[in-house]
Amino acid sequence: MTVPNEQLTLRFARSMSEIDGPAWNALARSLDTPFFEWEWLKLLEDSGSAAPARGWYPNHLIAASGGRLIGALPMYLKWHSEGEFVFDQLWAEAAVRLGLPYYPRLVGATPFTPATGLRFLLDPDANQIRLSRRLFQTMEQFCQGNGVQGAALLFTEPEFAAAAEDHGFSAWRHQGYMWRNRGFADFDDFLATLNANRRKAIRHERKTLAASGITVEVVAGSAIPDAFFPLMHRLYDKTNAKFGPWGCRYLTDEFFEGLPAAFRHRLAFAAAYRPGRRDPVALAMLAGKDDILFGRYWGAFEDVPFLHFELCYYAPIAYAIRHGINRYDPGMGGAHKARRGFVSTASYSAHRFFDPRMDMIFRTHIDRVNQLEKNYIDELNDLLPVRRG
Repeated sequence: MTVPNEQLTLRFARSMSEIDGPAWNALARSLDTPFFEWEWLKLLEDSGSAAPARGWYPNHLIAASGGRLIGALPMYLKWHSEGEFVFDQLWAEAAVRLGLPYYPRLVGATPFTPATGLRFLLDPDANQIRLSRRLFQTMEQFCQGNGVQGAALLFTEPEFAAAAEDHGFSAWRHQGYMWRNRGFADFDDFLATLNANRRKAIRHERKTLAASGITVEVVAGSAIPDAFFPLMHRLYDKTNAKFGPWGCRYLTDEFFEGLPAAFRHRLAFAAAYRPGRRDPVALAMLAGKDDILFGRYWGAFEDVPFLHFELCYYAPIAYAIRHGINRYDPGMGGAHKARRGFVSTASYSAHRFFDPRMDMIFRTHIDRVNQLEKNYIDELNDLLPVRRG
């Protein structure tokens, strides 16, 4: 389908409520992640999690032809960098020292979710190149016409970061993790790919946990007990409280209350129990779509040795193997993931500064930053306990 320019309407929607849910989801269907689905994004707004009171001003870029949605990108106007997980404070500090403005920024993202997948949501029958160009142009015109200092596209698909570079953006590499299912028959089959020391350590961790009486199960979709959702909010707060001012406590009670109705079909929980009790001592919330699983939030009411590794790594891997899921993204951070078989991978963001001085500073240094990040990724992969041969 070729859309004549005069029939194409581009604008910014101030909330997901302005956008037809099924039409949005039809565009997002081909993505490898569930976090750009209309229900997830709308719940973040309706719950007050990604909302103006928190410094997230919805400003979603949409394109329509004849009243039909054919292109979209979730976007937010922001006057801070909280909840983005790209950690651009270095650049913001450089702007302050030089007396240059850094905010506001127009941010393309699914809030609080460091999972690769951002790209334009496009009607497959549309002229992809022309529609993408118009969306980039509309983004630029909005920023330059409204005093917006920069635009950032977070956790993009690699191809989208590369395409953005043709429109004045610069790609920034970040480190992430991914476990891949190599057709394993079971968890022991996966362990067989690791060296003897690591196999022994993981078996010791799991045996010690089992000896404490803890049992773990993974439940998904309609099998998830309703009680898990308010418990997950309590544990989410408890986990983040450990990090004091550096905690990532962005999601509200209303968000977890709304999950069963809005997103239960995409969720699974790894739950840990004491003998004879059905109230869990710990939970890890997972989300999935097609052949990929994501680790999201976790917490425990008791400090039990090795429980975190079981709920966040081993039980989800075993679940993925049982259900033929090919990839598991366990979330950010922690060299201990490499020692448990998670490969370090590159993720990307793309950034554009409309002040020529900030643009020059970013472009001058980003290649060196990207090389350092590549070196770090290589160092982490050197830690992989892969069995020789």
